[in-house]
Amino acid sequence: MDEIVLTFPNPLNVSVQVGDTVYYTNDINGKDIKLIGLITAIAGNIITAQISPSQPRPTLTSFILFSKTASVNTSGLKGYYAEMQFKNDSSDYAELFLVGSEIFESSK
Repeated sequence: MDEIVLTFPNPLNVSVQVGDTVYYTNDINGKDIKLIGLITAIAGNIITAQISPSQPRPTLTSFILFSKTASVNTSGLKGYYAEMQFKNDSSDYAELFLVGSEIFESSK
């Protein structure tokens, strides 16, 4: 496996991290997306990634994008639950349209 170094003129998205998968496209509609490989290092606005020797390289005008590893970057409730009760003490008609919540404990 070869390495490729991608240097960007602007700061990288703050959520890019080692282990993410990086892709590129030269298609203005974004339908022809090609895999580069896994990101192995990040330094400032420079990404180093694995790339297959037979894989075509991106050009200076390619659009670079990345995806997170789903097995590592998950969110949601794990192991705990909450029970909620909503009451309306008014005699007027009321309708609850939507309820949503996301709660997590950052450390123990």
